Amino acid sequence: MLTIAVITISDRGFKGEYPDKSGPAIISLLKNAKVECDVTGELISDDKELIKKTLAKHLNKDYIFTTGGTGISSRDVTPEVTSSMCERELPGVSDYLRTESLKETPFAVFSRAFCGIKGNTIIVNFPGSVKAVTLCTRLMIPLLEHGKAMLSGKGHE
Repeated sequence: MLTIAVITISDRGFKGEYPDKSGPAIISLLKNAKVECDVTGELISDDKELIKKTLAKHLNKDYIFTTGGTGISSRDVTPEVTSSMCERELPGVSDYLRTESLKETPFAVFSRAFCGIKGNTIIVNFPGSVKAVTLCTRLMIPLLEHGKAMLSGKGHE
């Protein structure tokens, strides 16, 4: 069974100015996928130290998916925090998600989403919109079990 944490990073969502729809969308897609997984969700603000602390708290999971904070505003710091914590980058995953997203919207060029590995956890940054997380989650689902197997040393199936 895969263990996955979903962390929504949004100042306005955290303040209650609007409901978090991206995190629940990811969770719903994962729970309805044909992959057995235990998924938890959390909503936090765009605060560097809080993001770092929250990521660290979930490093016992197979995957951490973040949503939000990947754009170009001054408060969008998710990629910087994620990359500073990771031991190795997985640029193929970030490139894949961005390339496929560009087929849906030209605004994907502004995504700075990062993907990397910390210990035995793969951390993937998704953009903040429901449309983007729906696409990215659907793209990731077929990769989840293989990524975990490779990271644990089982190699290619």
